[in-house]
Amino acid sequence: MRALFARRSRRRRQEDILLELLGQLRVMTEEIHRANLIQQYRLTLDQMDRAIDDPTLADAGSTLTGLSEAKRRQMIFANREFGNLLLGHRVGVHTWDELVGHLRVLCRNKLFAEYWDRTMEHRRSLPVDSTEARVGSIVDLMIEELADDPEEWWIVGRPGPDTTASGPAPNGPF
Repeated sequence: MRALFARRSRRRRQEDILLELLGQLRVMTEEIHRANLIQQYRLTLDQMDRAIDDPTLADAGSTLTGLSEAKRRQMIFANREFGNLLLGHRVGVHTWDELVGHLRVLCRNKLFAEYWDRTMEHRRSLPVDSTEARVGSIVDLMIEELADDPEEWWIVGRPGPDTTASGPAPNGPF
């Protein structure tokens, strides 16, 4: 009888250790995913920096037409600002509510609103349930509400669910 209890106890302990190891593996996998997102975004920022510095590279990487060099640089920088906020949310720096608050401020910027309008077609191919699409719909609503009443900027956008950090860092249309 004691041998049976000893085996069950040992088996339970082994199962507990295995569950703990699986939990640690899950956490480690999430950390690696976040590190990969950050690294991908660093590469994207490097390309954007080069495009801002060299108009010929900006032309090669942009799908927006009819822009002066200065305006293209502004659009690239607006894309960087949005991407930075989105990445911050994806890696856990910003909660959903914090992201929405930062976006409220960003949407007040006329150049960002122009960037957002010019890149509308780029967002149509996003999967509806992706983080970027959900954030995009909130930004669409904010810009629409700001056009109606810019004095009430701190309340634009509807509260949304806290989305999980997923998907690659945004590359944008540049």
